[in-house]
Amino acid sequence: QVQFVESGGGLVQPGGSLRLSCAASGFTFSRYTMSWYRQAPGKDREWVALVTGAGGSTSYADSVKGRFTISRDNAKNTVVLQMNSLKPEDTAVYYCKAEGLSGSYHYYWGQGTQVTVSS
Repeated sequence: QVQFVESGGGLVQPGGSLRLSCAASGFTFSRYTMSWYRQAPGKDREWVALVTGAGGSTSYADSVKGRFTISRDNAKNTVVLQMNSLKPEDTAVYYCKAEGLSGSYHYYWGQGTQVTVSS
């Protein structure tokens, strides 16, 4: 059974930092590309960042480039999103996503964690 435990969300002032963590189980974590997405109220879910299975490649949305860092620990089946210099427009529910790219394409979503950036 695929399970995710997301943590690290909360309320932070503009300019502050948060570290989101997503611990996965129930599948071969190292074989999956891991991504973070976010969804603000009234908006579509948008991609934020990804890291490939071996952790060798990362990619970021322009809106977070230079402020957010994605990383993974395959020994702990965990993906982390370090968020610095947070802005009010970063307020959203953040979701981790696992994508299986070998064989038939498939994916799994985490349950989401709320991030609120406000003074």
